[in-house]
Amino acid sequence: MKTVRKIWEGVTTILVALVVILAVLLVGVRLFGLQVFTVLSGSMEPTYHTGALIYVKEVDYKEIEPGQVITFMLDEKTIATHRVVEVVPDDEDPSVLRYKTKGDANEAEDGSLVHYKNVLGTPVFTIPYLGYLANFIQHPPGMYIAISAGAILLILVFLPDILFDDEEEKNGKEKEKKEKTDKEKKKAAEAAIEENMEAAGTEIESSGEDTDQESGEEKEDAGASS
Repeated sequence: MKTVRKIWEGVTTILVALVVILAVLLVGVRLFGLQVFTVLSGSMEPTYHTGALIYVKEVDYKEIEPGQVITFMLDEKTIATHRVVEVVPDDEDPSVLRYKTKGDANEAEDGSLVHYKNVLGTPVFTIPYLGYLANFIQHPPGMYIAISAGAILLILVFLPDILFDDEEEKNGKEKEKKEKTDKEKKKAAEAAIEENMEAAGTEIESSGEDTDQESGEEKEDAGASS
């Protein structure tokens, strides 16, 4: 049982570690000021592959230069990541900047300029294929599967404590009962030995008295014969 429990705990520890790492990669990085996005198209191949997860850090829009990749909002629901090909200052207010962008795999530039207020940041690193998993668990039915898997993992973590602790407690009681029985048998054996020794001593004493009595009678007979 101990071997089974060690294997069980080892497997659950690995699974928990993987879940924690995944949670850090998908959510925990936000604590460090990073935003996470999934690449859904091949417009930035081969720099960012479809299904990759990209980590975007905020950037000062004034420091953005041609050749730099930015992540920006096309509209309220659509986010894109393309490369800047030109920085275009506003004619009336030069402090207002717009950016002409283009996907590395696209032949033509994007049709509209990106306003600096729509820039979310610039990608700092990427993890291939992880975006598929992130996108899957963020939407049904993947979301429900992820929740169910988390609940099952939680049960697996605490189940050994319930199963094996009861077994160990049972084994402990049986061991204690056996030790108690062995002690009682030992005491009984010791008592029997003591009784046998006492009985043997009594017989020896009785034999001695009988011998002395016989010797005395012989002496009396000898005196009477004289």
